[in-house]
Amino acid sequence: MSSGVVPDGRGLFGGAAKVTAQERVADFARVQVRAGLLDPVRLQAEVEAAVAAERPDVDAAATARALVDRARSDLVAEQAGWDTPTDHERLQHAFATLQAQQVLVLQAVEDHWVTDAALRARAADGAPAAGAVWFTAADVWHAVDHGMLELNVWHADTANVAPGEPLLGLVVDALAEVGLEAHFDEGRVEAAVSWRKPARP
Repeated sequence: MSSGVVPDGRGLFGGAAKVTAQERVADFARVQVRAGLLDPVRLQAEVEAAVAAERPDVDAAATARALVDRARSDLVAEQAGWDTPTDHERLQHAFATLQAQQVLVLQAVEDHWVTDAALRARAADGAPAAGAVWFTAADVWHAVDHGMLELNVWHADTANVAPGEPLLGLVVDALAEVGLEAHFDEGRVEAAVSWRKPARP
């Protein structure tokens, strides 16, 4: 994700009509906090850059800090009422099962080239993966707001899986075993996942 621009992510306001700049940056901070992908320094920097781009009339650093603090407080208050295990915890268990079966799992990667490089590196080391499951930060943002995480499932040669193939069954079964419904649709696995990841300490 490039700094300084609030992306038109699927979990964000994007180009919705009559949304103010302040609402856009507040939503950006909320989704970033709930995604939980960035350390505190990077999180502040990303939100600050977005504020600077959208609200040049305010102190970017102070505004970003306030937005992040508010989003984090809201998350902490909400997570106290979450049922356990959360979908996020279930997802990590499913991923651990897949990794134990030599399936490479890459979470919130920048793009498909990262997965391509990782598969090639495994093959070069003489321990080729049985396949790969990967998704991007934008996929996480979508799961934050819409309760559905799209997963890419590749063979070791980077070919996408197809219906009926054992690798696809392996992934769907691993998700089902932890109580996450999933199905293959238009080249990706759609998993019913509410991205409930606790706030960083």
